[in-house]
Amino acid sequence: MSGVWVFKNNGVYRLENPQAEASDGRQGRSSSSKRKVLVYLPTGEVVNSYAFLEHILTGLGWERYYDGDPDLYQFHRQSSIDLISLPRDFSKFNSINMYDIVIKTPNVFHVRDK
Repeated sequence: MSGVWVFKNNGVYRLENPQAEASDGRQGRSSSSKRKVLVYLPTGEVVNSYAFLEHILTGLGWERYYDGDPDLYQFHRQSSIDLISLPRDFSKFNSINMYDIVIKTPNVFHVRDK
């Protein structure tokens, strides 16, 4: 949570982070060059749907987890305490979700610039 706290005369304040605003597209549309994709390393294919991701994760021993938050698409493994939680809407799948998958499935996925 980096940035600059801006205080107004009336006591109202807010945290401004110009770098984050530029990267998420609030100030400009230069963020499209910073979009990330999740790549399945064995084939070099880009993961472009949850169906494709589920197919890969199932092959790696992950199972769908249905007892959690209904707004999330979740996977777990019987052999660990790891849980992968993803937004139900694939259009909201972001680099944080991608890196979570990379950490929990070493040497299988890679995140790269689009």
